[in-house]
Amino acid sequence: MFKKRATQPERIDIGDYTPEEYARFLREIRFINQRLGDRTALEKTLLTDVSRLNLKSFSVLDVGAGTGELLGVIAKFARNEGRKVRLVGLDLNDLSVNEIAEEALKFSEISPVRADALKLPFADDSFDYVICSLFTHHLTDEQISLVLPEMFRVASRRVIVIDLQRSVKAWLLYKLFCVAYRISPLVLHDGSLSIRKGFTMNELQNFGEKLGNGNASVSSVAPYRVVLTIQKQAPN
Repeated sequence: MFKKRATQPERIDIGDYTPEEYARFLREIRFINQRLGDRTALEKTLLTDVSRLNLKSFSVLDVGAGTGELLGVIAKFARNEGRKVRLVGLDLNDLSVNEIAEEALKFSEISPVRADALKLPFADDSFDYVICSLFTHHLTDEQISLVLPEMFRVASRRVIVIDLQRSVKAWLLYKLFCVAYRISPLVLHDGSLSIRKGFTMNELQNFGEKLGNGNASVSSVAPYRVVLTIQKQAPN
């Protein structure tokens, strides 16, 4: 069942949850991200690039930002490095936008926006970097082929996509983790399905290459993450 991406929707995507379940979902996702999250992948891509280029100021759009936790990581990095940053967290779910707004109370650099990733409400080249983390596996292949060009359109430097590597070992370890920490049935179910909806490196590479006008590369980062980076070419 791991040869191809699973296609069934997750409960969180079809609204099959109570407000109480969703509130617990957000708490547990923060807890899981602290231990198994994407901070390492972010550090090895976006933050490394900012440091390498020694950017005194930069801007980032996080598409499908969820809790806005990664935006907080970027804000802390910028403050520690003495860099100015403009951060926008975009999500379609009102409850997630509220979570991003809570993160913005701690970091004034962050602004929440409720909008559809398939039609980003920004002009071309509005942000230096456009990122998404654990977002694309929620989409069908057709939707990914629509979202990536939108992300590419509003980025002036790079698009960075961080997502789950489809792996039996990752699937088993996640289930053990959830049992050990008494994770809720919603997060256990959706997280396990998310891994089955994840990607191989070749699959993610193919999505990047479909753009045709960017330089796409894929890397793997622990724990069980695949990262697609698309360098935007300078206009002629």
